[in-house]
Amino acid sequence: MYHIRDITYQTEDYVQMVALRDRLLRQPLGLSFTQAQLAEEAHDWLIGGFAVHAPTQLLGCAILTPRGHRIQLRQMAVAEGHQRQGLGSTLVRFAESRAAARGFRVLFLHARLEAVPFYQRLGYRRRGPMFTEVTLPHYHMDKVLFR
Repeated sequence: MYHIRDITYQTEDYVQMVALRDRLLRQPLGLSFTQAQLAEEAHDWLIGGFAVHAPTQLLGCAILTPRGHRIQLRQMAVAEGHQRQGLGSTLVRFAESRAAARGFRVLFLHARLEAVPFYQRLGYRRRGPMFTEVTLPHYHMDKVLFR
């Protein structure tokens, strides 16, 4: 079971979030975050998934970044050993709820090729051709949150 909640920028939870994303999303590609990239996150909505039995242990995360009248889900990561157990879909549903409550009608994301089926199961649709981002193939995907 997981507890999903907002994370405040530059707190201990945020430090864990950066470390998790760095370990899972950046290091395998030989990349790292720059201070400028992290500074931009001060205005994003940061979301964390925590173990109910260990409420300070971050197991997954995602970021929502407003982009005009739409909002982007990005930097989604779930710790090893907790993948394929429902945390990822719980994080996405929480993000969708947050975005819709703030009036965003469309949530979009750039899905790594291997994550496309996961997002499709959650109702996201692939849009346009495959493209390369951070050295990997991705697809633009989106979902209308409300009409």
